[in-house]
Amino acid sequence: MPIDFHPAWIDGDLATYRDTVTRFVDSEMLPEDAAAREQGHVGHALWRRAGELGLLCSDIPEEYGGGGGDFRHEAAFYDAMSRRGLTGMSPSVHSIVAHYFLNHGTEQQKQHYLPRMARGELVGAIAMTEPGTGSDLQGIRTRAERRGDSYVINGSKTFITNGFLAGVILVVAKTDPSKRASGTSILIVETKEVEGFRVGRVLDKIGLKAQDTSELFFDDVTVPADKLLGGKEGQGFYQLMSDLPYERTIIGVLAVAAMEGAYEATLDYVRQRQAFGQPIAEFQNTKFKLAEIATTIKVARTFVDRCVAELVAGTLDTATASMVKMWTSEAQGKVIDECVQLHGGYGYMNEYLVGRMYVDARIQRIYGGTNEIMKEVISRAL
Repeated sequence: MPIDFHPAWIDGDLATYRDTVTRFVDSEMLPEDAAAREQGHVGHALWRRAGELGLLCSDIPEEYGGGGGDFRHEAAFYDAMSRRGLTGMSPSVHSIVAHYFLNHGTEQQKQHYLPRMARGELVGAIAMTEPGTGSDLQGIRTRAERRGDSYVINGSKTFITNGFLAGVILVVAKTDPSKRASGTSILIVETKEVEGFRVGRVLDKIGLKAQDTSELFFDDVTVPADKLLGGKEGQGFYQLMSDLPYERTIIGVLAVAAMEGAYEATLDYVRQRQAFGQPIAEFQNTKFKLAEIATTIKVARTFVDRCVAELVAGTLDTATASMVKMWTSEAQGKVIDECVQLHGGYGYMNEYLVGRMYVDARIQRIYGGTNEIMKEVISRAL
């Protein structure tokens, strides 16, 4: 009997929802993936189509235009994309932005932005990282200066996922430069409604070729004071930290799904590929490598499923979320490296799924907080 990696959190209703997600991914994302990798983004039409089908903001309450589900509905979308090596859309970052609004925004901000994000009319991005700061969010230099009834934003950001297509950006900025964490706030910028905002180049990454990742520039960008997330200055760092378990569980979901997709593709390949008169699946080394890969995936799936359940229950702590992000992203790199090896020279070709997955996997150990930062967070809970 084949080894089953079926997620424990998929029940009857979720299985039906997952079928809808799978049809969308297979019929509307896969055929356009090569073109998206060529141009560096998927365009707005795909986002709007996902919104029409109710696939965006699926765990946002219905009263704000969302799907009224929970994190498992989000995970079904991430899982379907990741196991197919599809990276063009980043509904995960979009949903992270939506949760900042849901968890920290004023009622007016929730009502104004969440329905439009759920419909795919506004693509969401969060602008944290700056040249020279990396993981040190307390060291950011972007400034939001209060002038009367407005804030004036100056600074630059880099490595911003969804930055090219973004219609709404949460900008992490200093409202009080004399302070570190307590001087940080988050400002809401609607990109089509302000002057002085500019998207720089779409960055040339070694992986995630279909995903738009951009530089952003803010030159005297003026926004009304009611665009301060939550309406109170100095809350930005707290807001960022409180939503990290959500983000890091997403990375775990992406990691285990990618491992499963690479394993399935490799299993098919070694059963068909002949060497020395027999399929390479018949060689003992191949069997043992596949056994190791399957075991790693099974362990990863068990850990991720537990974290998904705890996140839905509201009991997932920051240390455990950091563990699942660190461990699964490390395992993803090792597993897909082995899959490339089992493909031989073809594994190094972009036309093969495992080749694309190989370069895409590397960033998982960096974004969402580097794995070195994860170890620091975990060590504080010892």
